[in-house]
Amino acid sequence: MERRLSAILAADVVGYSRLMGENEAGTLEALKAVRADVVDGKIRQQQGRIVKLTGDGMLVEFPSVVNAVRCAAEIQRAMRHRNSELPQDRRIEFRIGVNLGDVIVEGDDIFGDGVNVAARLESIAEPGGIAVSHSVRDHVGNRLDLIFEDMGEQSLKNITKPIRVYNVSLENAATQGPISMKEERPSIAVLPFNNMSGDTEQEYFSDGITEDIITDLSKISGLFVVARHTAFTYKARPVKVQQVGQELGVAFILEGSVRKAGARVRVTGQLVNSKDGGHVWAERFDRDLTDIFAIQDEITHAIVEELKVKLLPQEKKSIGRVPTENIEAYTYYLRGRDFLHRRSKHYFQLARRMFAKAVELDPNYARAYAGMADCDSFLYMTYHVDVSIDGILATTEKALALDPKLAEAHASRGVALSAGQRYEEAKAEFEKAIALNPNSFEAHYFYARSSFAQGKIEQAGALFERAAELRPDDYQCPCLLIQIYKSLGREQDAKSAARKGVELAERELALHPEDSRPAQLGSGALLVLGERERAREWISRAMAIDPDDPVAQYNAACCYSRLGDIDAALDLLERCLPNLGHEKVNWSKYDSELDPVRSNPRYQKLMEAFG
Repeated sequence: MERRLSAILAADVVGYSRLMGENEAGTLEALKAVRADVVDGKIRQQQGRIVKLTGDGMLVEFPSVVNAVRCAAEIQRAMRHRNSELPQDRRIEFRIGVNLGDVIVEGDDIFGDGVNVAARLESIAEPGGIAVSHSVRDHVGNRLDLIFEDMGEQSLKNITKPIRVYNVSLENAATQGPISMKEERPSIAVLPFNNMSGDTEQEYFSDGITEDIITDLSKISGLFVVARHTAFTYKARPVKVQQVGQELGVAFILEGSVRKAGARVRVTGQLVNSKDGGHVWAERFDRDLTDIFAIQDEITHAIVEELKVKLLPQEKKSIGRVPTENIEAYTYYLRGRDFLHRRSKHYFQLARRMFAKAVELDPNYARAYAGMADCDSFLYMTYHVDVSIDGILATTEKALALDPKLAEAHASRGVALSAGQRYEEAKAEFEKAIALNPNSFEAHYFYARSSFAQGKIEQAGALFERAAELRPDDYQCPCLLIQIYKSLGREQDAKSAARKGVELAERELALHPEDSRPAQLGSGALLVLGERERAREWISRAMAIDPDDPVAQYNAACCYSRLGDIDAALDLLERCLPNLGHEKVNWSKYDSELDPVRSNPRYQKLMEAFG
């Protein structure tokens, strides 16, 4: 049984039975013309696939939820224009529902809850309107110039749990003036808090406080929160609040500072309106270090109160939960997370030691167990370090036993199961993580990698696109999407992704010249754009930084393969494949950049050795 994550659009003609009763031949002819003139073309433009047609409706699948909602809006706008000159009794109007969910694939057909919810949403949409689920609203974010009106939780026929539903207003958001809180979530970016301790070694602590505040705010469905990676691109940069608000498209900015000295901590925070730079709220907290979680909680609740955001009961519980009572364990955890973000073999090993120390100090620290599992999975998957998959899974079980609703622990378990090629079980864990935290970049990113390793190219593409929406400044997703778009025959999208990937990788190289990864992935993007010499320069730079890194060697092999340096590519593959993790070896089977060497006997012999 094949399953995948898809965006599903369900459409139905309003009053079809009445129209057929009044004029059967005329209705059929009008509906045929509407499909030919409006609907089919809009679906093709947004890469949709018509799964089935009924007499009065249709079911359409899209690889991207943004494309699905854009298509729905374009169809309804076109129908408004078309109907404006027709008498009421001759108008064809649609109701449309859009959902993002898991589907079961059987031949050309799709089934499952993802489809059923889309059909039920269509049934409650207004004539000429669009109803979408909370998952759709959350994934679209601010990517489309539309207004989403919160209709609250709705009980849908034959759907077990109530679904939070949004009505899509077809008026452009930009022309609406101020948007009420009911119509649009307040948006906020949390800039990295300044380290005022006078010790650069304490930078991890101020960064950790910032990240935890972002995490707490991201749990609130009534807020749109800029992702950590994007917010941290402003670290150590002199910026104006109005400029940041304009660049990120947010109404409010939270900034602050942290001073840690011995057993005391001082945290300042100020919430600023990005339009006029006016202060909405400001506070200074001078407390014992043991009060750090209370400070974070007070800052979060102050923002919620000032922005008039309604907290759901489960959100109140989630935000108020203290991860550990042991502050020393928390500081080790923050050090580990800081190392984890640097993403290399050396830093993964350092991060694991920090997380292990946190667990030693507090054996009930769920997030630290999840961190340990992530480090082990990444070392196994990427660097072929001899780690037991069963051991990693046991670590994730400890995390989930302590906190069954910890999204990052479900994502960690998904990564470990994927590393062990237990893909169906991994899928279930990734989807639990996304359900608990729809803004989780890691869950979407690693779910995408798992899908690609199985050859599920369309699903991987949709997940990478969502991950890119969550971290629009991350260079990895556009670079990885290049191969996917090429495999799907979307050459123009591949070039657009390449341009974006090069732009973001170049920015990352300037910020972190010691990191070879942007040059590794960016070299492939440059080749797609035809910049061969620049690609050669970038891959040489990556190899100079990390000459013994098997991942750098693999990416260099891909680059040399595309450049026609077949022997150089094969030499590097022979060096790196025995030291690469299983996921990366699986990835190589679908990597189009290796196509020029696949017919070479040396390559075929090499791949036989890896099954």
